[in-house]
Amino acid sequence: MFLYISCYNTRVNLKMVTAEIAIYGVNCYMMQLKRKFGDRYDGYRVKKVDPFFLLIPHIMPDRVDSQVYFSDEIEITALEKFVREHGETDLPGLKMYHVMIAAMIRLISQKPYLNRFVMRGKIFARNYITISMSIKRGKGEDALTTVVKPRFEPEDTLADVVRKFNEAVEENRKTETENDTDNTATIVGRLPAWLVRWFVAFMFFLDKRGRLPRAINHASPFHTSMFLTNMGSLGIRPIYHHIYEFGTTSVFVGMGKKETIYETKSDGSIVKRRKMGIKVVADERICDGNYYATSMRSLARYLHNPERLLVPPETVVLDDGIDMKGRI
Repeated sequence: MFLYISCYNTRVNLKMVTAEIAIYGVNCYMMQLKRKFGDRYDGYRVKKVDPFFLLIPHIMPDRVDSQVYFSDEIEITALEKFVREHGETDLPGLKMYHVMIAAMIRLISQKPYLNRFVMRGKIFARNYITISMSIKRGKGEDALTTVVKPRFEPEDTLADVVRKFNEAVEENRKTETENDTDNTATIVGRLPAWLVRWFVAFMFFLDKRGRLPRAINHASPFHTSMFLTNMGSLGIRPIYHHIYEFGTTSVFVGMGKKETIYETKSDGSIVKRRKMGIKVVADERICDGNYYATSMRSLARYLHNPERLLVPPETVVLDDGIDMKGRI
């Protein structure tokens, strides 16, 4: 099977560009394009968009002004069987959230606008893929909570996701070890309140201008492609979680508990179904409603057909809003 890069409505045989990609030392999605004036170290400036999208970030300068909400219920009868069978064979310990994360990564690989963010009225295409998720560092209600943020590649399979995420979780569940996020929060939390306010305001100032120290960007769970909250692990339905003003996260996904639903068919018979709710809060400044709608349908298809996540995608789509002239 050939892997193709889709960019500017063209498809390039990967074998033809392998040498060029190797020069930059990164995968086909993150070719580490040359930075140009106006770029950030974590994203490339997006200019090739509808003029309306150049204007809308100035009309709605804050994320709280531009949040849109999506809700869906996913039929998971086949998905549960898939998780159970593969969890007992080739993917030990496979969980529903692994499949959700893999579906989110695959979605970004095909719908790159979802990996955009807005800063100071400008749209940027993130040059990496990460998924943030809160976890308990131990068992019980008193266990401390932390956030893991593994880095993924757009061609990652479900097996890659399970391995990378589980490695991050195991490392962070060592109770004697604090991750970068915990360390940063601990240090800042020990400061006087007035100094914390000054520090946070200064971080906002730097972040808006793309000058936030890379170490803080790396540690921050708010600088991520998407944030996943697994409310199902708490036994409740999904919630609409706001997106944060600090950081660069444009999409927040909530997955809820698995439920048994009894539906009445047209012939009067009753059928038993298993479903899971999904709620999404997103920044409408990064793409239009139709793009979000098709993205939600694609996410549902991946969850309905998780076998597709066992193999790499046939194509990886690049953000065509990036002006490629002089970048390669």
